[in-house]
Amino acid sequence: MDHCDECGFDYPSVPAAALPGRLHEFGTRYSTALSAARDPRRRPAEQVWSPLEYACHMRDVLRIQRQRLTLALAVEGPEFTPMGRDERAVADAYNEQDPAVVLGDLVAAADGLASAFAPLGPAELDRTGVYPWPERQTRTLLWLGRHTVHEGEHHLLDIRRGS
Repeated sequence: MDHCDECGFDYPSVPAAALPGRLHEFGTRYSTALSAARDPRRRPAEQVWSPLEYACHMRDVLRIQRQRLTLALAVEGPEFTPMGRDERAVADAYNEQDPAVVLGDLVAAADGLASAFAPLGPAELDRTGVYPWPERQTRTLLWLGRHTVHEGEHHLLDIRRGS
């Protein structure tokens, strides 16, 4: 996956040097988006997450991607465990969480992942892991960073559509 037809995100358009800044910006951008939501817990449709649920999901994506990055830097070609996004949303009661706490945690997770990507050079970004979604495939850490930026951008769009 190098392009998202739904949101228009183009993976190659994000250079490696831009990853830390793009990831760091998600803290502010999600705070702004969630604050603009009339009711952050309201689901716009039965099978569509609320703005708060998307923010919780993005917080967890940032945390898990940092774990995956750390693992791939320590181990050759690890297989990444699926995050269980739908199961996690239910088990962790995303829509019952405190938005202020979620946003604080999202800011910390974004900053942590941005800091983890910042010192990486071409050799580290070329390291690989087996990514479980949308299909099991070997991916570089550069792709992992770009995919995380895509997730962040896409879910900001989801929040704006659902607000």
